[in-house]
Order: sequence, then C-alpha cells, then structure tokens
Amino acid sequence: MSLLLLGLIALAGVVVTNVWLVQRTQDYVTEVTELRRLRAAGVDLRSRLQDAETGQRGFLITDDPNYLQPYNDALANLAGYMDRLTKAAEAMPELRPRIEQLAGIINARLDELRQTVELAQQDQRQAAIGIVRSDRGKSLMDQARLILQEVVSAAEDRLGRLGRAQAESANALWWVSVVGGIIVVAITLAGLLTILSYLRQLAVTRQEVEALNVNLEERVRERTAELGRANEEIQRFAYIVTHDLRAPLVNIMGFTAELEQGVTTLQSFVADAGERETGPEYEAAKLAAQEELPEALGFIRSSTRKMDGLINAILKLSREGRRVLKPEPINLSALLENAVAAVAHQVADAEGEVSVDVRVPKLVSDRLSLEQIVGNLLDNAVKYRRRDVPLRIKLQAVARPGGLVNITIEDNGRGIDARDHERIFELFRRSGQQDQPGEGIGLSHVRAMARNLGGDITLNSTFGQGSVFTLVLPAQLRATTRSMAA
Repeated sequence: MSLLLLGLIALAGVVVTNVWLVQRTQDYVTEVTELRRLRAAGVDLRSRLQDAETGQRGFLITDDPNYLQPYNDALANLAGYMDRLTKAAEAMPELRPRIEQLAGIINARLDELRQTVELAQQDQRQAAIGIVRSDRGKSLMDQARLILQEVVSAAEDRLGRLGRAQAESANALWWVSVVGGIIVVAITLAGLLTILSYLRQLAVTRQEVEALNVNLEERVRERTAELGRANEEIQRFAYIVTHDLRAPLVNIMGFTAELEQGVTTLQSFVADAGERETGPEYEAAKLAAQEELPEALGFIRSSTRKMDGLINAILKLSREGRRVLKPEPINLSALLENAVAAVAHQVADAEGEVSVDVRVPKLVSDRLSLEQIVGNLLDNAVKYRRRDVPLRIKLQAVARPGGLVNITIEDNGRGIDARDHERIFELFRRSGQQDQPGEGIGLSHVRAMARNLGGDITLNSTFGQGSVFTLVLPAQLRATTRSMAA
C-alpha cells in the first residue's frame, strides 16, 4: 500500500512538473513569436524608409520620374509598417516612448521628402537640393535608424535570453521526464516484486489451508462417525433401559390392582365385622382399610401412571432418533393447512382465527417429522392461550439465503418468561403455570426432530403477550442427508 501511494505521488509530481514546464515552454514560444514579429517590423520599416530616401535622391539627381516608383511605394506603405511596429512593440512596453518618438521623426522625414520632391517637380531643383544639403533630412534619418536599431537590438537581446531559457526549460523537462520515469519504473518494479512475494505467500498459505482442510475433513468425518456411534449407543441404551423398566413397572401395576381388590375385600370384611367387633384394634384396622390403604394405593397408582408416561416419552424419543428420514417434495402450504384443520375446532371454541402465509416455492423434507413439529407447536398455542382475549395464530413460511426456509408460528397466548426460553426445550422441563397435562417432552421432541432434519428451532417470547417459534430448515433435505452421509 505504501509503495502504491509513493508511486502515485511520484507520478503526480512528474505530471505536474511536466505540465508546468510545457506551459512555460509554450509561453516562451509565444513570446519569441511576438519578438520576431517586432524585429521584422523594425527591419521592414527601416527598409521602406531607405527605399523612400533612395527614390527621392535618384529623382533629384536624374530628374527621371522612374526613380519616384520606390518613393511612392514606400510612402503608400509606411503607415502600415508603422502600425505593425507599434502593435508588435506591445511585447516590450519599455520601448513605447522610443516608438512614439520614432513616429514623430518619420513624419518629419516624410514631410522633408515630400517638400523636396514637390520643388523638383516644380522645376525648383536648386531649392530642393538646398534643402537636402542642409543635412536636416540626414539628421532625421540617422535618428530613425538609431531608434530602429535599438528596437531590433532589444528584440534580438530578448530573443537570445528567451532562447537560453527555452533550452534550460527543455533540458529540465528532459531530466524531469527521465528521472520521474526511472522513479516510477523503480516503484513499479518494487510493487511487482512485492505482489509476487504476496502471491508466493498466498500460494503457500493456500497449500497449508488445503492440507488443513483435508485433515479437518478427515477429523470431522471421524468425529461425526464417533458421534453417530455414540448417539446410536445412547438410543440403544435408552431403549433397553426403558424396556427393562417397563417389566417391573407392569408388575407393580399388576400387584397394585391385586392390592386394590384385596383392599376392597378387606373393606367389606371390616364393614361386616363392625356389628360384632369393638375396641382400638378394630378401629385401627377400620381406619387402615377405609382410608390409609386406599390413599397409599392411590399414590402408587398415580406414580406408576406418571412413570409409565415418562417411559413412553423416552421410548418415543428413542424411536424417533432411530427412524430413517424419507425426503420427499412437500407442498408446504397444504401441509400447514392440514395442521390448522386438525386444531380448527379448538380454535373455534376459543373464538380465534389462524392465518397462513407461505412464500416458499418448494421444499424437500421428511413429511412425518414436519407434520409432528407443526402439530406440536399448534397444540401448544391452543393449550397455553389466554382466556381473556380471542386466540390469534399466524403461520408464515419464507425462503432465506443459503438454501434455508423459515417457518414461524406466532400466537398471542400466555408468553414465556425470558429466563425459560432455552429451559423449555430441555427434557421434562416446563414453564409457567402447570394447569395443563403434560410431561415436558413436547418441545424437546420438537427440537430433536428439527435438528434431525438439519435445522433448528428458536423462541422469541414476551411473558403475557405471546410467543414466536421460528423453525429453520434446509430447503433440500436430500443434499443435507447426502452431506451427512459423506
């Protein structure tokens, strides 16, 4: 990054310097053009003056009108040449006073030339020659030549300085371009070397990552296999334990039934013997037969029923874990509508309503597991509703990025305290008021089935306002099961 910034700064410096030097050279070229125009104007004006003077002298000496041709041409063009010189002299404002002085001298000289020519044309040649011999015209011409020489010399002197400055500017431009080019090339090479070094490091890192990925995939497969075997062992252990527990439980339930029959017989005997027997022993036997034994048998019966329910729940979870998933295309809208129809009468009794909104094009999953999950959640929504408000349940299914599907079941029921949001998914754990039958395995079973489908379930709830259960599932269970199998 620093090399790139340095290269940009160097390149910008070279460009700015080149632009400045080129602009400076262009200014020199413009000024040189103007000075050359000034020098040419001075030389041309001096030449026209000399032509006019030559024509005048030739005519005075020879009286030949042909000599007046250069004179007449010069007089016709001198005003234009003087204007050119005045405009060209704007390049050197310090010459303006001398140019103005030159204009007066030229006018005086032209007047003197006209006077002599007119006298000669009027056959007053001697008068005209007398004016020439007065040397006034020569003095004016010398002054004009002197000023024009100053103008030309000043222009040539300035041209010389500009030539040297232009050469220096060109030389500086050459050096800046060469040195700047060398710097940019050097920085570019350094950048290329740095990039090549980064690429080599990246290649080495990629190879290391690939090697780690190979090892990681192998470790993941091994760990997955170990977890699979451990899960199978746990399920087998749970099945064996519950199966073995059921045998003594059945015996207890059978003996309890026999004891109940025996207590019934004992109660009849005590009732018949009451007419003949009295005393503390009889009263104690009567109390045991009519109150204590029935109460104890009731506790035993209640405990065995609870234990039977727990064993059935564990067996259910064990069987669900061993069940082979059967991925198939599912019409999710129809599945949810069927689940709603199953609780429709209960919803109607609660003066409630259920809305279904499905925005999932297709879903491939295990139908039985999905039906059990949705059915369980709908049962809970109905079971744990608030009695003071009409029941409202909303089912919605939407697609998520990454090939996932969100199925949310929202209700306006009792809600769940924030401290119990994870606790209710634990086995045999329940939350809130325990006024409904159950062993606390429903949501644990739901989460187990959701994870078995490659997804998960989460809860967002506010106590006293309602709950939102969000089921996240892969849209294609076949791909998930193939990946797990691999």
